[in-house]
Amino acid sequence: MTAETRLSNDAAPKMTARDVSVYYGAKKAIDCVSIDVSQEHVTAFIGPSGCGKSTFLRTLNRMNDTIANARVDGAIELDGENIYAPSMDVVQLRARVGMVFQKPNPFPKSIYENVAYGPRIHGLAAGRSEMDAIVEQSLKRAGLWEEVKDRLQESGTALSGGQQQRLCIARAIAVEPEVILMDEPCSALDPIATAKIEELIHELRGRYAIVIVTHNMQQAARVSQRTAFFHLGNLVEYGETSEIFTNPRVERTKDYITGRYG
Repeated sequence: MTAETRLSNDAAPKMTARDVSVYYGAKKAIDCVSIDVSQEHVTAFIGPSGCGKSTFLRTLNRMNDTIANARVDGAIELDGENIYAPSMDVVQLRARVGMVFQKPNPFPKSIYENVAYGPRIHGLAAGRSEMDAIVEQSLKRAGLWEEVKDRLQESGTALSGGQQQRLCIARAIAVEPEVILMDEPCSALDPIATAKIEELIHELRGRYAIVIVTHNMQQAARVSQRTAFFHLGNLVEYGETSEIFTNPRVERTKDYITGRYG
């Protein structure tokens, strides 16, 4: 099925997906999805539970590789480079395309070591002073520095849920990714922590291409400029967020947004 797509003339996309299908064994979870992801805009994936939005998100940094019976057909490119090519270094890909998960998952290490882990593995710091600078800058970008600067050696797991999620975002951006994928990053958080994450997404917009999966339509309306509606493994409609929410062209989109199902 071809999605209804309507966008103004955007700059060259950061990532492109063309005719992407995902299978778990014989079951087709995603059916022939094509979409562009822009650096300039936050893109939200919405749809009812089980519609395929998180499955498709995971194709963008090959997280489905970790599932034994998963198979991905079609083409996905990052800056014109096929991320499923045999020559693609998956470790480097996941540094370029970072992931923030639904449930905060800090390492059982200090706050400092949580952020320093990726830069250390990828050799991004020549010494302690450079690493200190990366950790500080990453925590500042994640809006967490002022809250933790005097407790960097405490365990990351001792932070509140919202702080843990911002620590995970700091950990993701410490390796200077180009794309950040967020899989329902606020679903386990209270409203105050959620507001901080949403504010952070606004601040990070433009520095990184950001894709967020959310079951919260109000959140999608608040944080994104582009929205893709998924249903039963299909991309039904994709366009400017304001248009999708006020003037959807496909009846299924309208029914979902108006609460007739979900």
